[in-house]
Amino acid sequence: MPLKGNAELVSCMEDILDLYELPYNPDITVLCMDEKPYQLLGETRDPLHMRSGDTRKIDYEYIRNGTCSIFVFVEPLGGVRHVSVRKHCTAVDWADEIRYLVDVSYPDRDNIILVMYNLNTHAISSLYRAFPAPEARRIAKRLEIHYTPKHGSWLDIAEIELNVMARQCLSRRIKEIILLRQELAAWESDRNKHTSYIQWQFTTDNARIKLI
Repeated sequence: MPLKGNAELVSCMEDILDLYELPYNPDITVLCMDEKPYQLLGETRDPLHMRSGDTRKIDYEYIRNGTCSIFVFVEPLGGVRHVSVRKHCTAVDWADEIRYLVDVSYPDRDNIILVMYNLNTHAISSLYRAFPAPEARRIAKRLEIHYTPKHGSWLDIAEIELNVMARQCLSRRIKEIILLRQELAAWESDRNKHTSYIQWQFTTDNARIKLI
């Protein structure tokens, strides 16, 4: 049995792992959500043209053009993801993303299971900050929220998807938010076009073996 001090971690972890073991059901949507800050960087000098076989030559100096926030939603077994870029990552920004999720991405789903880490803005109360109470309640009734445990953000599949995005799309400097949105929209379209499914392999039984 796990140590008593790990009870909260284990209970949250098993809750998430049980969700990931559910078979795909088009009527039951399991989604993972994550966000990350992004530093917009401009060039002080034009990069040098590449020769065949060379890497792109850029100057070590750069211009800071502020930060923004990237939101990612992933339906692992549906092979669908949605990416959004916002200037900020406030409670209202999160609430706007959630309303888009329930009204535009999944308008016909009465129950959306949402997995995410327990940031202070990732809460039903954020809906009430952003919208009138009837609207906030309407959105909240569509959600079933499950939080990853503290120090267990690796259990959020959307965090893995963000790492994939960083390798494939964010390895160079991007100076403006509009360009970042264009890049990520193209990346999202390509990932969805190829229906990149995610099958989670670490199960509750595996976790119990590790904790004994």
